[in-house]
Amino acid sequence: MIIEVLKSKLHRVKVTQAELNYVGSITIDEDLIDAANIIPNEKVQIVNNNNGARFETYVIKGERGSGTICLNGATARLAQVGDIVIIMSYAYMEMDEARKYEPILVFPDGNNKLIK
Repeated sequence: MIIEVLKSKLHRVKVTQAELNYVGSITIDEDLIDAANIIPNEKVQIVNNNNGARFETYVIKGERGSGTICLNGATARLAQVGDIVIIMSYAYMEMDEARKYEPILVFPDGNNKLIK
């Protein structure tokens, strides 16, 4: 049996931009996507802690070290700049592998910077 499990999570990052007139996606600082083992174009689920919205989109690589979390296109309607979101990616695994897998959890600071 193959199941879907949490692969990685960026916990409580702050939305820095919302660009309604853009093709779509979420732009994430390259430092953060590297730390969470997320790749450009990967599907992610986003949970907005401020309003309860849950939605999916794909990742665009943002400028390294910028702290950027930018919701693009229609997703810009689901959060405001300053909202706190959780970004999660998932993977399909065999049950035995999933039982042993430890997701990557990243807890940046209040400015979306990695804590050393």
